[in-house]
Amino acid sequence: MNKYKLLKREGMAKRGEFHTVHGVIQTPVFMNVGTVAAIKGAVSTEDLESIGCQVELSNTYHLHVRPGDKLIKQYGGLHKFMNWERPILTDSGGFQVFSLAKMRKIKEEGVYFNSHIDGRKIFMGPEESMQIQSNLGSTIAMAFDECPSSVAERSYIENSVARTTRWLQRCKDEMARLNSLDDTINKQQLLFGINQGGILEDVRIDHAKRISEMDLDGYALGGLAVGESHEDMYRIIEATVPYLPLEKPTYLMGVGTPQNILEAVERGVDFFDCVYPSRNGRHGHVYTNQGKLNLFNAKYELDDRPIEEGCQCPACRRYSRAYIRHLLKAKEMLGMRLCVLHNLYFYNKMMEEIRDALDEGRFAEYKKQKLAGMEENAKN
Repeated sequence: MNKYKLLKREGMAKRGEFHTVHGVIQTPVFMNVGTVAAIKGAVSTEDLESIGCQVELSNTYHLHVRPGDKLIKQYGGLHKFMNWERPILTDSGGFQVFSLAKMRKIKEEGVYFNSHIDGRKIFMGPEESMQIQSNLGSTIAMAFDECPSSVAERSYIENSVARTTRWLQRCKDEMARLNSLDDTINKQQLLFGINQGGILEDVRIDHAKRISEMDLDGYALGGLAVGESHEDMYRIIEATVPYLPLEKPTYLMGVGTPQNILEAVERGVDFFDCVYPSRNGRHGHVYTNQGKLNLFNAKYELDDRPIEEGCQCPACRRYSRAYIRHLLKAKEMLGMRLCVLHNLYFYNKMMEEIRDALDEGRFAEYKKQKLAGMEENAKN
């Protein structure tokens, strides 16, 4: 049974809903990144509910290293551990292996590397990644892949992508085995495959065709937003998405700015995640419909307005720019927390606006207005 229902289209843009064991996800959706089962910036799961978060994203590698996926399984799984009932997507650890480049060794069976915490040797392959994600009991598990550098040689990328395809089959087989076991926490765990190929259109398209045949629950575009230009990213999305199944969700991993999201929705992407809203918030950079503000700027010292007029987030409903700036300057955790809450609310609200615009057949007009508003401020 297909869990994804395509409700509407406007050009390539898709409006859908994705049915999971932990609830229905309305798409397009932005997943709020809680790498170690918490959003950085002192944000609780209760906060996530209040700011409209549909899906929380945690990381396989980080939770395997600390506190340990077996401990989380003993606790009853990640949902219970972090007290969150809505969907959770777990990233497979493939990207962390890519970012730990100095400490890794990639072989056919998997990857040998050292923990970034205590240096101990770790081996992770497709089976291990699936086992860890099964222990976590997430709603959606990501396949284990290699994320080759976009500036790598063509021959390296081609070999890497072929191995990622072989690994994907192993992930699929292992997940089927795990989901059939009696002690598996979430026997309805879903699997998304990952399309790779750097910025080589032909490699991307060929890989998209191959993995589409595997009939997975969803498909991701990986290895973008890792240093290539926005133009290259949009070109690859545009070239690749038509070769991924229309009736399955498409996930652009690690992207991005509000502008990136609007451009990718227009090109047929459903799922997004990015650390920008929380990372920027912790540094006093906040998103508004008039662009990004830096609350450390002296001009906000006596500014009694909220971060954004009319915003219904917990920060804007009660506090002024002046007060939040004071907290940030005084290095009070509340300052960071309020900025992160505002940014995540802004992203979740924007996705809601995108869905409404698609429902009403006015996405193109909405995108144009949203971009114009944000770009206006960038010139000031």
